[in-house]
Amino acid sequence: MSTGNDGGGRPHAAGAFDVRNVIAALIGFYGVVLVLMGLFADSPADREKTGDLNANLWAGLAMVVFALAFALWSRLRPVVVDEGADVTGDEDRPPAH
Repeated sequence: MSTGNDGGGRPHAAGAFDVRNVIAALIGFYGVVLVLMGLFADSPADREKTGDLNANLWAGLAMVVFALAFALWSRLRPVVVDEGADVTGDEDRPPAH
């Protein structure tokens, strides 16, 4: 069983290089930070500013749900990359002299 690129042109999923995974990770991280701030750093002054609403908690929960949706989307509908395809974009460049 070969683990290297044998040039067979076998399609595979983009995996961690899928932009949806990067978006999910970033939004999820910020969401977790906001949830923690909403749980442990909520003050009456903050609540007064937002009309007695814990804005950090609710915004963080929404961001975590958004991140989970993106992660689920990338898991259920992966981007398939053909290994034999030219992904360097050299065909659009003029020839070097």
